[in-house]
Amino acid sequence: MKKISCFAILTVMCATFGAYADYSDVKFRAEVLEGLDLIGARDTIETTPVDAPGALGREVYEIAGAVQPDDIQMFIPTSMYVRMGGGLNLGFATDKAQFNGSEYESSGSYTTQIGLGWNLSSYVRTEIDFQESVMKFSNLDNHQATYQTIGAMLYFDFARRYVQTGDITRRRTFVPFMGIGAGMGVYDFEGKNGADGFVIAAPRATLGFNIMFTDLIGVDVAYQYQMMIGNGFGWDVRAGGVDNISNIMATIRVNF
Repeated sequence: MKKISCFAILTVMCATFGAYADYSDVKFRAEVLEGLDLIGARDTIETTPVDAPGALGREVYEIAGAVQPDDIQMFIPTSMYVRMGGGLNLGFATDKAQFNGSEYESSGSYTTQIGLGWNLSSYVRTEIDFQESVMKFSNLDNHQATYQTIGAMLYFDFARRYVQTGDITRRRTFVPFMGIGAGMGVYDFEGKNGADGFVIAAPRATLGFNIMFTDLIGVDVAYQYQMMIGNGFGWDVRAGGVDNISNIMATIRVNF
């Protein structure tokens, strides 16, 4: 009786292994092919959009109050940007020009700027730029000074531009900043007894804020101070003089 029981158990085990062997070779392949056919049919029939991966995690963050819905961004922070715009001169904060023994305040003066920047970190960025300043003066017709300079700046943001909470990257809309740097170029005093030559803008300093409208486009508004070392701000001053120039700048920043 014991021999019969062992034989029965052995017969059942062989049949079971045979079934598994048959499944792994034939049925498995058939089911895989059938599944691929179903997937292809589903892709061609379905037109309803499916929630993107991570949507459930996003809802969890919103419900918990960790981030605001409008601040959630699904993108990789950019590493470079271009900036262009201009500004108006602040006559009361700019040295007066000297001509024939009299002083004349800056009036209707302006500056244009274009720059290329690199985001070194979420707090620090650097930039090279070209600026042209046209200086005009009240009650002094047919006389103006033009400065053209190339400069390098190092900027420090007072708030992290991108904040990561878990797997969500949040972009700040408002970021104040300051910058310090220097520039060099040429100047040309147009008018009677005008002069031209080499100028150094050192230091050049800025203090302002950035407002981002979208992930890529924003605006910078800043106060800019430049100490121009050159001929001196006027038409009858000695070479090597210093001009203190102040501007309010507004530029568009485009990240890429």
